[in-house]
Amino acid sequence: MGLLGILLALALLMWFAYRGWSVLLLAPAAALVAAFVSGEPLLPHWTSTFMGGTARFVAQWLPLFLLGGIFGKMMDDSGSITAIARFLTEKLGVKRTMLSVVLASAVVTYGGVSVFVAFFVLVPMAREMFKAANIPARLMPAAIGLGAFTFTMSAMPGTPSTNNAIPMPYFGTTTFAAPGLGIIASIITLAFGLWWLARIEAKARAAGEGYVEDDDTVVISEKVREQATVSGDFDPNELTHGQRSDTAPPFFFAVLPLVVVITVNFLMALVVLPRMDFSAAEAALGINITSAIGVWAVLIALGAAILTAIAVNYGRLGNLRESLDAGANSAVLPIMTVASLVGFGAVVAAMPAFAIVRDAVLQIPGGPLVSLVVAMNSLAALTGTASGGMAIALDALGEEYMRLAVEYGINPELMHRLTTISAGTLDALPHNGTVLLLLQISKQTHAGSYFDMVMTVIVGVIISLVAVFLLGSTFGSF
Repeated sequence: MGLLGILLALALLMWFAYRGWSVLLLAPAAALVAAFVSGEPLLPHWTSTFMGGTARFVAQWLPLFLLGGIFGKMMDDSGSITAIARFLTEKLGVKRTMLSVVLASAVVTYGGVSVFVAFFVLVPMAREMFKAANIPARLMPAAIGLGAFTFTMSAMPGTPSTNNAIPMPYFGTTTFAAPGLGIIASIITLAFGLWWLARIEAKARAAGEGYVEDDDTVVISEKVREQATVSGDFDPNELTHGQRSDTAPPFFFAVLPLVVVITVNFLMALVVLPRMDFSAAEAALGINITSAIGVWAVLIALGAAILTAIAVNYGRLGNLRESLDAGANSAVLPIMTVASLVGFGAVVAAMPAFAIVRDAVLQIPGGPLVSLVVAMNSLAALTGTASGGMAIALDALGEEYMRLAVEYGINPELMHRLTTISAGTLDALPHNGTVLLLLQISKQTHAGSYFDMVMTVIVGVIISLVAVFLLGSTFGSF
């Protein structure tokens, strides 16, 4: 009965989340279903187990969500995202529309801007480019998705995305884990995606299919907002708050905060913080410095980037306080949503029957790396979120995987990179909030756009995952 309760709870969570119900309600309700069917006490699991898991996630990741939200809002309201996208598209020209859109999406998201913030700038820019090049608008989501939430989310070393950050405390790594493997995965994903985009563009032109004018008014429904915040780190409703600049900064000033993020993150993670003596703080506060350095490096980098964005764009930020408030508020719903999923996972892990699930996952033939890849892909697919699925899996099994890494002599950096890439594959199924939001902003449908998205944001990533797995298994982490 216990295993039935776990499966029933997960099925209810998936179904109602897909229907647009708030995960803040669904996660504790599903957790109570699992406890009830398992014959476990309900109130203790709700107020202690569920809330304990939720609180741990919030305590650990609120600073990252908070600074990430503020940074995204500063880049948006200052016009910096627009300036970067416009510069790249003008330099590459209409003849390279697909490449322009992909690179513009990749640059801003690799630099730490939330995909949800980027969408509201990238989609109008892509619409203009596609119209000028006479490319069907139904192909926009595949191009934007390739640049915005594939390799820059999970593979490129140093990206400060939530997905690249979550494994750090479990494996004692940084966002630069396994840089060589990450770069190879990025090249494969990008190359495959660009090949597919060129193929479908040529096919559309041969069929005489071109751009068709449509109403570009965008209204984000509450249902899509709920679904989006499960898989993202920015509340789309906050984009209308604050004051967006009427003028964009020069390209140098626009891209400078992104450069600051990557540079400061690199220096802090690999040079400065590892050389500092934190022994007194470690003893007094009882914290593991090794597992915290990666997180601290990202926080310092985002803080420095926010100050840089404000300094070079101060005159363009019409109402700085409102923009800061909106950025901070944008973090609340996403982190509570993902934290609720982690709380649900904590209750499931506390059920006696979970031992069957844990042993089945850890004993998958092929060793710990195969088990890790399967677990991350499965939970990301079931929950429709890379960060949520990853957090649930690592919260329940992170210590076991670290133990197995030591036992089998596996570099934790390899586990980090396989974790992030694995979680970023099947998360983009039709019910994924990021997919739904991009389609709605683009005013496209699953029927017209989703198959090409599958090829650029799922198939290409799976190919890169296979390559990283084979290389990592053969040569180790590099």
